[in-house]
Amino acid sequence: MDHGNRCFGKSGKDLIIKVPKGTVIKDFETGKFICDLSEDGQKELVLKGGRGGKGNVHFATSTRQVPDFAIDGEKGKELEIVLELKSIADVGLVGFPNAGKSTLLSKVTAATPKIADYPFTTIDPNLGVVKTKHGESFVIADIPGIIEGASNGVGLGLKFLRHVERTRVLLHMVDCSGLNGRKAIDDFNKINNELEKYSDKLLNKKQIVVATKMDIMQDNENLEELEKIVKEKNLEFFKISSISQEGLDELMDYVAKIVKTLPKEEIFDSEEDKIYTLEEEEAGFTVEKTSENEYYVSGPAVEKLMGRVNIADNESFAYLQKMLKKLGIEDSLKENGVCEGDTVRILDWHFEYYN
Repeated sequence: MDHGNRCFGKSGKDLIIKVPKGTVIKDFETGKFICDLSEDGQKELVLKGGRGGKGNVHFATSTRQVPDFAIDGEKGKELEIVLELKSIADVGLVGFPNAGKSTLLSKVTAATPKIADYPFTTIDPNLGVVKTKHGESFVIADIPGIIEGASNGVGLGLKFLRHVERTRVLLHMVDCSGLNGRKAIDDFNKINNELEKYSDKLLNKKQIVVATKMDIMQDNENLEELEKIVKEKNLEFFKISSISQEGLDELMDYVAKIVKTLPKEEIFDSEEDKIYTLEEEEAGFTVEKTSENEYYVSGPAVEKLMGRVNIADNESFAYLQKMLKKLGIEDSLKENGVCEGDTVRILDWHFEYYN
């Protein structure tokens, strides 16, 4: 069957992977930041497919109207990536397990977190939208219980602390009932210690301290001691009971007012995170002198070129030499001292250099 001239192959289909809003993508090997998917409907190109091949008609000239060679299509690039979800929330609830975070979230939003009286009741962050009586709203996240040693990876600490980074305000929930035999001031200090160890940025976030479980208060001294140290640190202090809803409206109204005054957090720290770009990765090559008379050329640019050229064909080989010069590889070889007759190894191919 005659399909006509100037035919071309069918393009490959895009592979689209849907991820939750708030997903940060990084290179697994280098840790480089690739992109942040924090907007509704946002799309980002993580990897390009290989370029298609070019038929012989592409290389036709006035003196060579029917070239005998073509170049193959490129192989697609491979990359191992890490998908890291960082909750998109204005307010983060932090505190020891059983401090009352999940109960608060269930009372002030439509979220339905699991609630029970045992450690690590929350496995993943739960998000909910708070709507105040004055028509204001903000997103609040119940960050899973942080324990002592979390900043060093004890339990699931590091995983949980990452979620706190993007919040604008921290509600530090402290159980002051005295029923669990714990000292409220100790819990308060230990959580702040973990925040500081993980990042100074976390410790310096706007923090509002919330004494919980006022409906079952058994130890006023516990409460008073906490309130004193909080006031000394010039932090706002609220007393609530999520069960009886005592103090909830006042707390949520204050939080809504504070959130409006604070900017959204940066996605990554440009001083620490290196940004990955496809263009940088695709253009690189290295020239290494491996022995007295041998040089080794490697890198993404070379891999792409060698994957498309049939070096057994004379015209294709001439095209290869032209591209080696265009990419700057020939100049780099000269800078490294290559001489006529030396061996140049390009990936798995060996060539004799001549000028």
